[in-house]
Amino acid sequence: MALHLKQLEKERFIMTDEFNDNVMIEGFDPSKMVEQEQDHTLENWKEIYAAYQNSKILYAPIAGIEKIGQPGEEKHPCAVVRVGSIRGLIPLEYTGAQNLRQLRSMTGQNVAFMVLNYDQDNELFTASRTQAREKLAAITLRKLQVGDVTPAVIRHVDEGYLLTDIGGIHVVIPIDDIRYGWIDNLHDEFQEGQAIKVKVMAIDEEQQHVDVSAKALLQNPWPDCVKRYQKNGEYVGTVSGVREYGVFVRLEPGVDSLSSHLKFQNVQKDDQVLVRVDNVDVEKEQIRTRITYVL
Repeated sequence: MALHLKQLEKERFIMTDEFNDNVMIEGFDPSKMVEQEQDHTLENWKEIYAAYQNSKILYAPIAGIEKIGQPGEEKHPCAVVRVGSIRGLIPLEYTGAQNLRQLRSMTGQNVAFMVLNYDQDNELFTASRTQAREKLAAITLRKLQVGDVTPAVIRHVDEGYLLTDIGGIHVVIPIDDIRYGWIDNLHDEFQEGQAIKVKVMAIDEEQQHVDVSAKALLQNPWPDCVKRYQKNGEYVGTVSGVREYGVFVRLEPGVDSLSSHLKFQNVQKDDQVLVRVDNVDVEKEQIRTRITYVL
């Protein structure tokens, strides 16, 4: 009976080293303890002080945009970043954005910044992304070499190119250097904030200019693909783009032919068609075809 009571007591009253051993709480299970979120403001301020004193680069997503200014004066847009619960402001001219529209497109993206000043009484600090980028760019140029493979973060998607960032350096990737074959619309395939793997092709340290290519990391389907397409042969393909001057038809990944428009029928992107090969130019890596049937 005594043994039974001891076992029962052991099961009903659970104690841990974290709490007072003299207090026993019926049914307490440490694994079900609700942990309250603690205030880390002091640690956050220490991080801000250290960054300010040592010119250290911090990272945080742009959490919003506020217009700041004295009463009666013009208000200027600032990007909002946070170190824990402490709010930081990056004036538009220090964000690297040319205008408010560009700044809006950067919201949600993780950015680098350096602390310029702080006001603990108002729980606020000011920062500069451009200053952080200059420091990052200097480090990148010292370390980056031709032939390196590196991620490039997409900052802007345009009709004919991607504007990317590699360690604080703005790098433009033309549409022709992204991959083999026809690309109909970059906006359909890429978004701001994504990263693309690229190969470094050239570096100009004086101008802080870097040339890269994502295409250089892919296997060129030419001239091997020529064996698979004979002149006057007919092959099934998928419409990959429609332009005024013709219709692009994807025969295989990286291989798109250009066909003239049909006289009495229109085709759309993703339609399946049968094309006849009129000409293959190995040197220019081009195939001219004619649509003979719409599947």
